[in-house]
Amino acid sequence: MPTRTTGETSGSSGVALDIDRRDLAWYVDKAVAGLVFVAGISAIIFIIGIFVFITREGIGFLTSAFDFKEFFGSPAWRPTSERKATYGALALIAGTASVTGLAMIVSVPFSLGAAIFIGEFATGKTREALKILVELLAAIPSVVWGFIGLSIMNPLIIETFDVPIGLNILNSGIILGLMAAPIMTTIAEDALKAVPDSYREAAEALGATRWQVTRRVVIPAAKNGLVAAVLLGVGRGFGETMAVLMASGHSVNMPTSVFDSVRALTATIAAELGETAMGSDHYRALFTLGILLFVVTFVINLTADLVVRGIRKR
Repeated sequence: MPTRTTGETSGSSGVALDIDRRDLAWYVDKAVAGLVFVAGISAIIFIIGIFVFITREGIGFLTSAFDFKEFFGSPAWRPTSERKATYGALALIAGTASVTGLAMIVSVPFSLGAAIFIGEFATGKTREALKILVELLAAIPSVVWGFIGLSIMNPLIIETFDVPIGLNILNSGIILGLMAAPIMTTIAEDALKAVPDSYREAAEALGATRWQVTRRVVIPAAKNGLVAAVLLGVGRGFGETMAVLMASGHSVNMPTSVFDSVRALTATIAAELGETAMGSDHYRALFTLGILLFVVTFVINLTADLVVRGIRKR
């Protein structure tokens, strides 16, 4: 029988080693693909789990003590009344909407203007410094913003507008607008950056100024991302808790002016959930408010998606 030479043995070992490496690489690729798949669907699983949990806790109130007319039409939120508990969420909904609306009035011009300046006019170190400052502003905790509203904005509003209390819609709207502005600025600036440079070059070749290029070319081309940035800011404002709790006055009122103290849905849940008996109507009513918040957030996201799809089709 012919015997294997040393070269043949070494070659066979090399081939076997290459095969083992390819098998190992295949298993590693499959494992990484599985992890990526799990990570990709985890957000959907978590959202479904949260919705199921909130619905399970609030369904008892919806089937027993829920009164549609009282819940959405009455401003009387008195769940701990000894005579008759009432669960009117109209004042809470109006308070949340008024604070969020004022916050958007404050933040949308500020954030879009900052994004346009950073993306289209600032250059070099100025642009980098402004981007870093915006990111640092977004990193400030909400409780710190609440302290700013409580200790700085409160006396400032009292002194400036001669009102008895500065914890009101104006205070919380300004604070919430400043909180939402950094995220909106970052997303809007990314949307402007995504516009191809060829658009700008073509407009400049036709003799357009820098502002004309921005206003007539860049902004219309980036409006998908700008709309998404604004709607994300609305969602952030609607779901904020701590800063609104500290700066709004936390009083159940139907707002008639920006100087009225109000209570938001999120602040109500945060303030009352720890003091209620588990399984009581009050406990389940708070989870019903959570269901309402979840639905509103879903509607905002769905609206954003439909708006962006409609703009793309046009």
